[in-house]
This record gives sequence, C-alpha cells and structure tokens, in this order.
Amino acid sequence: MASVSASHLIIFIASILVAASVAGTITSTVGQLSDAVDDLGVDASQEVRTEIEIISDSGAQVYDREGNGNITLYVKNTGSQRLPADGVGMDVIVDGIYRTDVSMTVVDGSVWRPGTVVRMGISIPDLQSGDHRVQLTIYGDREVFEFNT
Repeated sequence: MASVSASHLIIFIASILVAASVAGTITSTVGQLSDAVDDLGVDASQEVRTEIEIISDSGAQVYDREGNGNITLYVKNTGSQRLPADGVGMDVIVDGIYRTDVSMTVVDGSVWRPGTVVRMGISIPDLQSGDHRVQLTIYGDREVFEFNT
C-alpha cells in the first residue's frame, strides 16, 4: 500500500514539474510575440506618417553634364512628420544601382519639416545619354522619377 502512495507521489511531482516548465515556455513566447507586435505597430505608424513627393520637372535638365555630374532633384516632405535631411534612412537607386554619394540641403529652412523641400544631389559623373529612372525610398514610402539626358 505504501509503495502505491509513493509511486503516485512521484508521478504527481513529475506532473507538476512538467506543467511548470510548459507554463514558463508559453509565458516567454507570449512576451516575445507581444514585443514583436509592438515593434510592428511603431513601424506601421512611421510608414503612415511618412510621405515624400519628387517635385522636379521631368522635362527640365536635372543632370549637370558640364559640371560635377550630379542629378539634382527637389523632394517635398508631404507627410506629417520631420524627416532626416542628411539622407539617413533614405535609399537612392538610379537605373537599378544603389547610390550612396548623395547630398541633401533643405531649401527653405534647416529642418525637413512637413511642407518643406530639400535639394538632393546624386553624384554620377559617368551617366550616359538616354532614359533614366531614380527611385527614392524612405520609411516604406517610395517615389520614382524618370528623366532623359
């Protein structure tokens, strides 16, 4: 009789240990999932508040052939938040090639606030004649500008 009680006690203790470890694992997983949902919410909020518009005229001369070989674009912040005017967070792709030699200057102020414009210079000294495409992406907002040299 005592051996039955001892074996039941051992099985009961093992069941409690297994249940506690499963509960700990589930709690940890739920915490990680909650953190991931919070991060996605912040990213989505930033994407919704970010919007830019390339306001350069595609028929105008945007490439400086005689000077330093820059593509000059004017980009307006049409969203509801400030954007970095130093190019941080902005991806610039010209004719399918990622470009890093990019300069930005706020035209009407010192901060790229909603409603203000930046002058963007993309250095490409060896741009050939023909049709070209510039894609700007910042915080999920993408704008495409096509021009001819």
